[in-house]
Amino acid sequence: MSSVSRDSKPLLKLAALDADDLAVISAQMQDAVLRLGDITHVKARRQFALIANRFAWDAGERQRRRTGLHFDRVTSVKAQNIRQGDRDAIAELLAITFEERDSPSGVIVLTFAGGGAIRLEVECVEASLKDLGPAWATERQPSHEL
Repeated sequence: MSSVSRDSKPLLKLAALDADDLAVISAQMQDAVLRLGDITHVKARRQFALIANRFAWDAGERQRRRTGLHFDRVTSVKAQNIRQGDRDAIAELLAITFEERDSPSGVIVLTFAGGGAIRLEVECVEASLKDLGPAWATERQPSHEL
């Protein structure tokens, strides 16, 4: 069941249990911006989570929406070209992919602009995306060179 935000648009809530589902989440999170301090790995719960301002590609107008994204069954996390010591640094998420290893386990890769990446070793794909509140207008629309 989808909730409705104060701006009358439905709040997005998605789950991913395989690579195809994860591709849908990736499309919704493309060009999300986040503060590195809003990323956490809770080893005891085997969870990796983040909060980001996703560009609402589905809205039909220039909007961003605060969104939570978490991954379960995470066995390890590795970061490459991510300024881990700077909690206020901003990163732009480009894509989320799954590389299967020994089915159903594998690696979920979060790819960021500028060559950064976070690799999550997982027992299986188990992810959840949830909008946390109303959208707001933004002047800038992400664009990419073809």
